[in-house]
Amino acid sequence: MSENRAFLGIVFFISANFLTALVNAIAKYLSLDIHALLVTWGYFVGMTVVVIGYAVATRMRPAAVFATKRLGMQLLRALLLVLTLWTLFVGLTFIPLADAVAIVFAAPLIITALSGPLLGERVGPHRWGAVLVGLVGILFIVQPSGGVLGWVVLLPLASAFAFSLFQIVTRKMAGTESTFVTLFYSCVGATALSTPVALYFWTPLDGQKLAILLLAGALGAVAHFFTIRAFGLAQASFLAPFNYVRLLWAIGLGYIFFGDVPGPYVLLGSAIVIACGLYVMMRERRLVG
Repeated sequence: MSENRAFLGIVFFISANFLTALVNAIAKYLSLDIHALLVTWGYFVGMTVVVIGYAVATRMRPAAVFATKRLGMQLLRALLLVLTLWTLFVGLTFIPLADAVAIVFAAPLIITALSGPLLGERVGPHRWGAVLVGLVGILFIVQPSGGVLGWVVLLPLASAFAFSLFQIVTRKMAGTESTFVTLFYSCVGATALSTPVALYFWTPLDGQKLAILLLAGALGAVAHFFTIRAFGLAQASFLAPFNYVRLLWAIGLGYIFFGDVPGPYVLLGSAIVIACGLYVMMRERRLVG
């Protein structure tokens, strides 16, 4: 892996994380006037428009868009994506942006805990220890969000759990489906699955809100593209630690748009969760290597 390719991979990956944090900030802003579940639907619609538009503009063959040997897994992945963003966007209605993003960073620890029973991977005592210490960090983070363990902090935790299952399903499908086919079914499937709920919570949308919703979806699609491009330039294990830059983006955007300043417990808990996540990554890298 050349230094230029690695650097370009980092740039793409950090940019993708910025766009993801920006989408979260947009979702929180829109949720002030629109139900968060409707915001989620609009995001998926925007992504679907971009993905289908790209396929049409580049004249992709139908097989390159639709052909799949694992339709059930594709739809399960789409459902898990819907659950991930439903719980996250609803949680953002009540919780500061940085707090929610920090809690979602429990996902790598949850994946570690679930990789044994669901993937048959061996998880040793070192990584189990990191998972338990990381949970302590989560407790530090949720304390400032009201002083008690209220139901609202369970939403980003549920998002982290759903995202962990989403990643595990993605890992199971690795090497069997093309990237664009998986992206297509994720977007279209998520739009279809979220539409009935969106209709139930439907409220009239003016042109400005509709444009912002579609923009959020477009940004999400670009973030997916940047992520795919980054992994094409550098190894996943090399890029993984840079995922935590998203917390810095979330802190900055939370302050700019909402005036939120993370408290000391949030920062301490975030540091613990990030340290445990990095430790798990290093252990996995050593075992693979």
